Amino acid sequence: MSLYPLKFKPILKDKIWGGQKLSNFLNKSTDSDMAGESWELSDVEGDTSLVANGNLSGTSLKTLMEQYKADLVGEKVYAQFGSKFPLLIKYIDAKKDLSVQLHPNDALAKERHQSFGKTEMWYVMQADEGSNLIIDFNQPMTAALYKKHLNSKTLPSILNFETVTTGDTFFIEVGRVHAIGAGVLLAEIQQTSDITYRVYDWDRTDAEGNMRELHNDLAMDAIDFDMPDDFKVSYDATKNTSEQLVSCPYFTTNVLDVEGSISKQNIQDSFMIYMAVDGDAVFEVDGKATKLSFGETILIPASIKDFKITAPNARLLEVYI
Repeated sequence: MSLYPLKFKPILKDKIWGGQKLSNFLNKSTDSDMAGESWELSDVEGDTSLVANGNLSGTSLKTLMEQYKADLVGEKVYAQFGSKFPLLIKYIDAKKDLSVQLHPNDALAKERHQSFGKTEMWYVMQADEGSNLIIDFNQPMTAALYKKHLNSKTLPSILNFETVTTGDTFFIEVGRVHAIGAGVLLAEIQQTSDITYRVYDWDRTDAEGNMRELHNDLAMDAIDFDMPDDFKVSYDATKNTSEQLVSCPYFTTNVLDVEGSISKQNIQDSFMIYMAVDGDAVFEVDGKATKLSFGETILIPASIKDFKITAPNARLLEVYI
């Protein structure tokens, strides 16, 4: 069976900090008032995405990887990652502050968890007035000073708070302390990993009065205290042109503002993912059209080399390896 542009059924995750923007703003199908994450494309064990459109509807991403191999992801990607899809794509709604956390690098994650590390990036889709993200520290930091504030429960005083608005983009490397603040809705692109070290959770408790587990022992040698202050991404958006936001060994993400119709060629030897972060678009392959609505995600298999995108006015995130 020939491959075609693939959409997947979102996997909705309730979170202690979640809200209603995924349903009210992005039209995700959930009645929950604590929906925190919509996993758009996932090969995480136990949370594998299922195709939502066309002849392959109901087929898992894992099965697609096993059957189509390089036709799905590209020769170089398949050679590097085998039958494991390498990226996890999400939309995240933070009604309340997320925990302060970080992610281990590939070496630590493999040694401790038999997992990839978790390099990621954020694109802010909507933010309530005054909303912020926590990224890194507000002063030069050492392990000793960090531990002093951690033990005295004054960690927030040394954290860097970034007030954000729609379109702001951030690159979160492994080892960097971070948190999504209340009122922020964003798109997240990351390695396929669910390994998070939680270091501070605002002393909150669940309905039974229990605090969530912290991972400070694991986190200490995973934090990079010498990271440069280069996490916010500067970019210019040009109509109908892919403009680079982030490029790293794990993924490249461009912003693509579409007005009218544009022809695209996949010269990357990789799958291509598009996230509709503003407006709707239509993808056309061999005369067959697939609509991508605001808040949806689509996977263009590597075997599809030519396609057309049409939109009256849309902003897409374009992701590949």
